[in-house]
Amino acid sequence: MASIGDFDPLNATIPATKVEITLMIFNVFCLFPAVCVLYTQGMGNKEWREFGRTEVIDNTLNPDFVGKFILDYFFEERQNLRFDFRLEKSLGGIPGKKCGTIIVKAEELNNCRESVMMQFCGNKLDKKDFFGKSDPFLVFYRSNEDGTFTICHKTEVVKNTLNPVWQAFKIPVRALCNGDYDRTIKIEVYDWDRDGSHDFIGEFSTSYRELSRGQSQFNVYEVVNPKKKGKKKKYLNSGTVTLLSFLVDIEVTFLDYIKGGDGVMPTSLHYMSPYQLNTYAMALKAVGEIIQDYDSDKMFPALGFGAKLPPDGRVSHEFALNGNPQNPYCAGIDGVMEAYYQSLKSVQLYGPTNFSPVINHVARYAASVKDGSQYFVLLIITDGVISDMAQTKESIVNASCLPMSIIIVGVGPAEFDAMIELDGDEVRISSRGRYAERDIVQFVPFRDYIDRTGNHILSMARLAKDVLAEIPDQFLSYMRTRGIKPSPAGPALPLLPIRLSACGG
Repeated sequence: MASIGDFDPLNATIPATKVEITLMIFNVFCLFPAVCVLYTQGMGNKEWREFGRTEVIDNTLNPDFVGKFILDYFFEERQNLRFDFRLEKSLGGIPGKKCGTIIVKAEELNNCRESVMMQFCGNKLDKKDFFGKSDPFLVFYRSNEDGTFTICHKTEVVKNTLNPVWQAFKIPVRALCNGDYDRTIKIEVYDWDRDGSHDFIGEFSTSYRELSRGQSQFNVYEVVNPKKKGKKKKYLNSGTVTLLSFLVDIEVTFLDYIKGGDGVMPTSLHYMSPYQLNTYAMALKAVGEIIQDYDSDKMFPALGFGAKLPPDGRVSHEFALNGNPQNPYCAGIDGVMEAYYQSLKSVQLYGPTNFSPVINHVARYAASVKDGSQYFVLLIITDGVISDMAQTKESIVNASCLPMSIIIVGVGPAEFDAMIELDGDEVRISSRGRYAERDIVQFVPFRDYIDRTGNHILSMARLAKDVLAEIPDQFLSYMRTRGIKPSPAGPALPLLPIRLSACGG
């Protein structure tokens, strides 16, 4: 961890993210109080400096530390870490003897700034002490992406009672569930013993979303001991634990004041300048104003993907920009633009970026109308980041036999290799050995159409022309392979049966 004197603001690197490091140590050779110290190494002088240390754990061969190390992670740098496991009493040491194993786990931290204050009580817990009742305490575990669990909090011990009321405690939501409100939270109940061999009373599971209901019938949990349940037919539970209170607090940072409450930083591609359209809006307007003339009712479902939605912060990859999931339709491209602007004020942009949900959304409509009476066009405006490439390729392969096309406009400075692969002009897209029946994707990078002289009208006309160039052939290829003939023309030129869907993320 660099000192103030080492910091150079002109050359400082911005971290890609933060990671949380959890320590578990197994098979320590002796029973003594244990602590683990983390050291980081400087980039220049290679000097090791103490970054932090865990709490001290008494009398256990397998210390499971509650204390976590939260570090900035730099993708482009090698960051050397050293862990020193210390016993409060020195060991004599036996040459060649294995004294224990340390396991280090790391998980990228969600940029969640909420903390929650909670309080629990127990009722009719099992009696574990021969000469008394029990000395119960709670241990909270966050589930990991690999199915394992990481300890994140321990309550204090309440002595000699079967009906404990634990003190309220405050914990960051990212420590409890890493910002995933539906992630499993496991709580174990123990009877404290002086020698560290705490007696297991039972356990139960919940989630942040369940806990956020507060004190209610939904937050009274049966404490179950699986071994007892397996042995005793009449076993019901080992007592209950009830949530008494739940209060959320949001950490306010300096950036909140800098942003001034408009929701999007000026460096964002979504930033709404009072002087000109952002690149998302420019691409949407340029393409939409052309293709909307082929839609008879000009009512367009407009979807967003990759955001946290109010009021509970649920992450969605398929949400209505107008806030109405039952009726996501907007009147004309101007209606889509207005819904987009309003959504920026209410949602929090958030990864990962999944394409497959919105492709499948439009595909469900297209699958219900295969007689040629309607043809669906999905316009995706993206910064090029994609988190579900395999699922997206499978969705495109499945959609290639449906009456639909996909237009992708890439905005921003990123490399668009993944989008070029989805375009399939050079290599027909495939998934699990199946190839797309026909080419239904057209990709163009928005930056290729920026007119340096400021003539946006001409450059946007070029963009619309190139984006829509493949639609007639894709439309005809579907109709011809299905043997669908055009309807007899009336006295006026009929509109193409095109239905446009717009989405951005």
